[in-house]
Amino acid sequence: MDLIGELSGDEAGPRYLRLQRLIRKAIEGRRLPPGAALPSERDLCDQYGLSRVTIRKAIDGLVGDGILERRQGAGTFVRADKADLAEAGRVEKSITALSSFSEDMAARGRRSESRWIEKVEATVSTDEAMTLGLSPGSRVFHLQRIRYGDGETMAIERAVVAGWALRSIEDVGDSLYAALDTMGNRPVRALQRVRAISFGQEHADLLGVKVGDPCLLIERRAFLADGRIVEVTYSYYRGDAYDLVAELSETRLD
Repeated sequence: MDLIGELSGDEAGPRYLRLQRLIRKAIEGRRLPPGAALPSERDLCDQYGLSRVTIRKAIDGLVGDGILERRQGAGTFVRADKADLAEAGRVEKSITALSSFSEDMAARGRRSESRWIEKVEATVSTDEAMTLGLSPGSRVFHLQRIRYGDGETMAIERAVVAGWALRSIEDVGDSLYAALDTMGNRPVRALQRVRAISFGQEHADLLGVKVGDPCLLIERRAFLADGRIVEVTYSYYRGDAYDLVAELSETRLD
């Protein structure tokens, strides 16, 4: 367990994210090499003084991102192909976990930053009203920004948020989901569609890539528990910096 390191009492953020960052650093630094076994949940609880739920949440996130893998009856292990990915500087984006860009970067120990392109209150358009289930004349918020990880351009996000979900556009700081969470309107599920496209001139200029470079376009509709759509987001990720991962399980039909 000394290979993973110690949690710093001065570090901010949820404890499960802090443990995730610690495990990631141990893997990237080859203290936990490909194929290495992770200590058991019980051992991790004893080592870090965390609950079983917190430990499991940290591990589940890393399994979902393809960093770790569970082997039935054997334990949890570092995926054998992850070290090469870390050295290449690429980022894995889980398409099965509902998380924000800021949370994704924090879980990987990276510094997230944004540069706003648009951040305004507006009247809902006809298409937006149909998508969000709003009445004509309703208030919405338009948010568009460039996202950075450790100072490097990573993606462009364009979101339309239902006006009832926030008090003001000024509620949104670095993380939209943090602002929604404060209002009790953080989504609990989402539908996502992923397409492989090429960057056009406008987005290429903003990200500092070439026209025609690969782009991963993710369209997400996020829902509250009562079924209302709270946001629609179009994210344009650099294809040379991201890998999309998903954990799949077998479905048996009787």
